[in-house]
Amino acid sequence: MSESELIEPGMAERLELLPARTLFPPEQPVLIEVRGGCPPGAVLTVSHLGERLTGCKAGRGLADVGRLPAGGYGVELSDRDGSVLARTAVQVAADPRSVLRYGFVVDYRPDRDLAAVTDNLRRLHLTAVQFYDWAYRHADLVGGGELYDDALGQPVSLGTVRSLIEACHEVGSSALGYAAVYAVGRREWAEWEHDALLTPSGAPYALADFLFIVDPAAADWIGHLAGDLSASVAEVGFDGFHLDQYGYPKRAQRADGTAVDVARSFVTTIERVREALPGSRLVFNNVNDFPTWAAAAAPQDAVYIEVWPPHVGLEHLAQVVTRARAEAAGKPVVIAAYQHVYDSAPAESADRATALTMATLYSHGGTHLLCGEADRILIDPYYVRNHTAEPSTAALLRRWYDFLVEHDELLTAPGITDVTGSYAGSYNDDIDVSYTQTQTPVGHLAAPGTVWRRITQAGDRHVMHLINLAGQGDTLWDAPRDVPTDVGAGTLKIRRAGSAPPRVRVADPDRHPRLIDVEVTLDGDFAHARLPAPHLWQLVLIDPSRNTHL
Repeated sequence: MSESELIEPGMAERLELLPARTLFPPEQPVLIEVRGGCPPGAVLTVSHLGERLTGCKAGRGLADVGRLPAGGYGVELSDRDGSVLARTAVQVAADPRSVLRYGFVVDYRPDRDLAAVTDNLRRLHLTAVQFYDWAYRHADLVGGGELYDDALGQPVSLGTVRSLIEACHEVGSSALGYAAVYAVGRREWAEWEHDALLTPSGAPYALADFLFIVDPAAADWIGHLAGDLSASVAEVGFDGFHLDQYGYPKRAQRADGTAVDVARSFVTTIERVREALPGSRLVFNNVNDFPTWAAAAAPQDAVYIEVWPPHVGLEHLAQVVTRARAEAAGKPVVIAAYQHVYDSAPAESADRATALTMATLYSHGGTHLLCGEADRILIDPYYVRNHTAEPSTAALLRRWYDFLVEHDELLTAPGITDVTGSYAGSYNDDIDVSYTQTQTPVGHLAAPGTVWRRITQAGDRHVMHLINLAGQGDTLWDAPRDVPTDVGAGTLKIRRAGSAPPRVRVADPDRHPRLIDVEVTLDGDFAHARLPAPHLWQLVLIDPSRNTHL
């Protein structure tokens, strides 16, 4: 990507840092676009887990900070006095499929502008994009020619779809086409009715009397689906597919009386699609965690779960992610949790709900399908019915997505283990925190009025996550949230592992996004550190000693 492609005439002068790619391979230099009014003498610095590594002079345009090893990094632009003017983050990964920060697009009108879409992909580091409802029909993906209306009347230009795919590739993102694995519309139903999954009363299972459901593993249907997907790759250029389902039925009879375990059929479907498209990136939707226990091990590239009741509390999100990571065998875990709250609440209280949702998912090792297009967030399973993010929401998302990328190896990396029950509490007395000034309770379960504490082990380090639920009347993730109560400074107590004092650093996506050291004092076998008051989520990194190498 050239500088002329990144800098547009008449660009707004607001100072902003944008990585050239959503994810960088180790063999390529990391390029950062400095957009807007950059003052003379400004410097870009790159840090890894709070430690400054490298820097370069910066001006308007592209800055090359060199090649970096695999990992997440914070990037700051500072003036001559050292004041931070703008921030972003970058991630370097050898295997792009090991990372999934998922976004979406829904607008395929002819000649639409693409620049704002790619800006948003870069701004939020979205490594893959779901092309929702791009196809002609659910059972005939590419049969509509170059211009058509989709099944619900939205205009589609395949030229625009191809241009969006190219735009994704330019910034390092994968383009995944949406495809339901067992849905047939009315016009095609006569051809597939013999593969129907039937209710006990003999009617076909359906979605809103609009789409009818077939056994996804029926031999003729799965051959058709695999062929349609292959044709979509050849004719449109997708990198893979988002394979959707609706969460029901779980067991049913086919029209010929054959009993069907739909979980097994889904696994067969994924296997057959993988055989037909060995190089494609595949993401299957485990609706409400069905059937994660079976599909997670199938030959796909992520564990993706769309949550619905009874998964209504932050604690339920935590449980879903924890189970998914246990089944994922190192694959990234993504949760689709639609923030309907923006339809009914002011942006500031809805933003707090979104922040607590992200805090829960990120701290448990998952990511969130929420953002897409140029400025949209998801509030509904029909992605065309989305919400335009207000400036406060856009700023929140930028801070929190930067935080996720910068601290990836402490959050979503494979191998991170929950050790809360083994380290915290009076019996263990190894690592814990208290808020004596306000007497705010601390607990290992999400509960209103508490600081929710979780401890993980990442390599030789421990990471404590502190989610502030003080001031909240419940733990619902899709409900307006009140201003969090100030719980005051925390006292961290650590059982020492040796003679050297531990090193303690803290970060907060809203208050101090880069890890900073806090003072540690020694008291016999224990060390103590005073933690800043958490806002909504605080990350505490504990190294066994100050001599631990990064």
